[in-house]
Amino acid sequence: MMLMKILSQLNLKELPLNFCKCGVTGWCLEVMFTATDSFLRHDWRLMGQTSLLMFPIYGCGAFLAPIGMMIDHWVNPRSGLAVARTDIAIRHGFLYMVLIFVAEYFSGTLLRGRGICPWDYTGRSTNIDGLIRLDFAPLWFATGLLFEQITKKKGR
Repeated sequence: MMLMKILSQLNLKELPLNFCKCGVTGWCLEVMFTATDSFLRHDWRLMGQTSLLMFPIYGCGAFLAPIGMMIDHWVNPRSGLAVARTDIAIRHGFLYMVLIFVAEYFSGTLLRGRGICPWDYTGRSTNIDGLIRLDFAPLWFATGLLFEQITKKKGR
């Protein structure tokens, strides 16, 4: 019964548009992030890069807010209880960070198996199997919250 209520609030009609919003936003963030390498090397061309393969991976960020909403209903089933916005943001940020790490690891494993993984963190001190970097945790925390904001319905 609760699941049906949650699903009715998700408005699945918006999912394709939100998928595109997250895919394009992810691309832009990645280009800006990789361009910081140029900046640090004093290469003023500020060249950034990404891969077309990253669009669907970033697009999956459209599922973060619905998952966050389901977790909220599970953790706080009585919607009458007041929860501070900062507490919700922290809970969502950590949840999204973990989900992004999981998605990055599994998508990287699938792409590497086909020989087409566009990233390799091997040699970085905080890498796990060359597929994720734990020092990116704050970036994924913020990216998850950004994806939540860009996929929100107006007025929520």
